[in-house]
Amino acid sequence: MDSCTLKYRLPGEKKFRSSSSSNEDLELSFSGDAHRFKATIKAKKDLVLAYAKLSDVRRMYPKDIFPTNGFQSWTDTREMTLRDHEKNVLKLPKNLVKMFAFDKYGDAIFYPYKPHTLHGYDFFYVKGEDDLFSFNYNYRTGYLIYEIDTRRKMLHLVSDVYGKEVKKGEEVLLFDAYFGSDYADGLKAFRASFSPRPAKKLFGYTSWYNYYQNINEEILLRDLDALDSRFELFQIDDGYETYVGDWLDVDKKKFPSGLKPLAEKAHQKGFLAGIWLAPFVAESKSSLFQSHPDWFKKDENGEFAKCGSNWSGFYALDLDQPEVRDYIRKCLQTYVDMGFDFFKLDFLYAATVVPMKGKSRAETSEFAYAFLREVLGDKLILGCGANIFSSHENFDYLRIGPDVSLLFDDIWYMKFMHRERISTKVTVQNTIYRSLFDNVLFHNDPDVFLLRKENIRLSDPQKESLLTINALFGSLLMTSDNVSTYDEQTQALLKEKLRLFHEARDVRYTKMGKYIHLFYTLDRRRIRLVYNTKKGTLRHD
Repeated sequence: MDSCTLKYRLPGEKKFRSSSSSNEDLELSFSGDAHRFKATIKAKKDLVLAYAKLSDVRRMYPKDIFPTNGFQSWTDTREMTLRDHEKNVLKLPKNLVKMFAFDKYGDAIFYPYKPHTLHGYDFFYVKGEDDLFSFNYNYRTGYLIYEIDTRRKMLHLVSDVYGKEVKKGEEVLLFDAYFGSDYADGLKAFRASFSPRPAKKLFGYTSWYNYYQNINEEILLRDLDALDSRFELFQIDDGYETYVGDWLDVDKKKFPSGLKPLAEKAHQKGFLAGIWLAPFVAESKSSLFQSHPDWFKKDENGEFAKCGSNWSGFYALDLDQPEVRDYIRKCLQTYVDMGFDFFKLDFLYAATVVPMKGKSRAETSEFAYAFLREVLGDKLILGCGANIFSSHENFDYLRIGPDVSLLFDDIWYMKFMHRERISTKVTVQNTIYRSLFDNVLFHNDPDVFLLRKENIRLSDPQKESLLTINALFGSLLMTSDNVSTYDEQTQALLKEKLRLFHEARDVRYTKMGKYIHLFYTLDRRRIRLVYNTKKGTLRHD
């Protein structure tokens, strides 16, 4: 790895220049040791970077198994082989993509999906003929994209630093990555290189996956009353605000007493009080969007930067503006003052739909997430819909998969949509394949388990599998059920799986075709389960 292709432009130019060595614009240098590679530029003129690429870094083999870590929390992530294919949302009809903004949830707005190519972010390994373990030390400056050419069987590396402005005389790291030829040693190095914020495992309740936005004071008080002393967290999800973005306007019809009494009652029962917000966005019907259109980002076509089709369609706030940051600060502080201890902050990828001025996408997400941490201080933060490595040190917990669906793989036609779609099938696999991040970058939230009988279409074996895998691989174990409706058998099942959550040790997995073998130790016994990824069921082996 002693050369790379760098794309950049000079201020005022539209066309990007290409260079693979030092020239009149910049000085390119390389350094490192047996396990670490660095590439640096020193600008001789003011520059705007696009990307740097190392081609043909190493050969891939037909039997290799490797992960493709998705761009953000909800993006599908799994182990793949050279025979696999990657879903490209841009292959859908253009009018459908535009109508529902399917391309805005993930990386399709900036990563050029290509045939015979797979890719993942900031973390990579190979199990096969020639093992590899690699991760990105430079995540605060640029996303490291591991790009696999399945036809030529080659691995390339891309540093996404698009939009980063570099002043004359300034030095910038393009690459800083660990590369190890031994999986076990690489995993040790990964765990030694990062340390999560201190936070304990939590068992809790969240309102979303039963009522969705149809919550009110009566429903939440009833469900809160049903929680016993095993619970540690009561979290209110979306549906309490008048419109997304108008966080200071609690719906008085639904919550005539406001939210503070709910937080107080949660505390009286010995629980943390949690609240959901999407701080970087507002929907089109919100008062915020209607009264402050100048607070919102615009794309290169001069249109408001749409982030998706949820609610009435929603748009990205402009974090470059101090007034916007002041508004977000005021909203979050309001809920701190109400007594909330735990903040589920959602749709955080919106910060990078249009990056901040002069910053790369990685720098933008780092700034945005660090801002949330600065505002909330020592409050617990669960990030959701967020870039993975940027969440390190900023969030206590991170959702590592898409939303659980009430049907195993959701409505059939959704499987053809974007990679961030709702799916229990996808989120269980994300829970397993991103388990290496738990207690390293942050503490993993695998999303909820659901054991109720009503308002659900998961089979009983699928519900038990979801609970088991969440208990084994997560640091948050959450449900949206009214647990007072559980019968004796369901209560016994929950009790059994809570033991797994708190006491299972040495949890591991191995992929074998459509099956994933799960291993753990409990009561000094080594146990193996086999998960069928197609059916969503587990069996003892």
